[in-house]
Amino acid sequence: MSGLIEIVLPGIGTTVQDRGRVGHRHQGVPLSGWLDAPLARAANALLANPLDEAVLELRGSGTVLRVKAGPVRVALAGRIRATCQRSDGGHSALPAWHSATLHEGERLQLGAPESGCAYLAFSGGLQMQPQLGSRSSDWRAGLSGALGRALRPGDELPCGSWTAADLREWRSRSPWTPSEGPVRVLLGPQQDHFTPDAIALFLRQPWQASAAQDRMGIRLQGQPLAHVNAAAADIVSDAVAPGAIQVPASGQPIALLADGQTVGGYPKIATVISADLPRLAHLRPGTQVRFAAVDLAQAHRALQDEHARWQRWLASRETCLPPGTLDEAALYASNLIDGLLRADP
Repeated sequence: MSGLIEIVLPGIGTTVQDRGRVGHRHQGVPLSGWLDAPLARAANALLANPLDEAVLELRGSGTVLRVKAGPVRVALAGRIRATCQRSDGGHSALPAWHSATLHEGERLQLGAPESGCAYLAFSGGLQMQPQLGSRSSDWRAGLSGALGRALRPGDELPCGSWTAADLREWRSRSPWTPSEGPVRVLLGPQQDHFTPDAIALFLRQPWQASAAQDRMGIRLQGQPLAHVNAAAADIVSDAVAPGAIQVPASGQPIALLADGQTVGGYPKIATVISADLPRLAHLRPGTQVRFAAVDLAQAHRALQDEHARWQRWLASRETCLPPGTLDEAALYASNLIDGLLRADP
């Protein structure tokens, strides 16, 4: 038996995502996929799912779901709050970093992610039909997710049902958080289109994330960067990838994200390294970011360090019983009677 989730309210920017359409950029197909891969995989890990199962990426407020067929086990990862309306009419909080089991008819109301991005995973993953090897939503290309478009009230998302007799849930006492400090970049490949002062300014000043952002990219605001001449503000279109930072004639950078196009005609002053790419998902409008240049060896070490840090987080998970559940194993292991009692007739 499969689980089924009904979209009561789609919310703002809620999409189905997995690791994306790897290997199709040469065909003009964007990668898509989750913006913060470690955070999405953490949500799956809290359900003991395969780490690359499709999840809901939450970018705004107002998403309400109902379990149409269940039970279904879910887990939230990120700085986000949620409330469950139970079948008996009561309400309970669903904390992040903790799995919970929902039954048929129960509703889940999701708040807005405090850092701009969070993930909701389902036992067995979301099970829409994949397209080009991925279930990720890409509305511009009309691919996957829910019929290749934004979610609508009444849409149904199939997932696995939870039928295990074991009542224990998973939790993590230490949330996974992105690394701190400046976002590290590799300069180029067109840094020669900018004056030395412009490159220094790019690395020196704080940049503000604007409201002009979506899964395709983020426009940054700051003191404009100067090209070496007017003609240098354009190039013959060449390949771009998530993390590429383009600078058009306005001098205001654009950082590309997962749904970014595969080619572009603006010079790229730098590219965000893989270890720090997930941090771009959390640049809400008005937040600031700084950049720091590293070399290729440092970028490789940073990725290895992030992988090791994530593995340590993975090892920190633990099982627990839901509130109100009797832990019989702990009860039987306890010394409930100390000494002997004598009952005289």
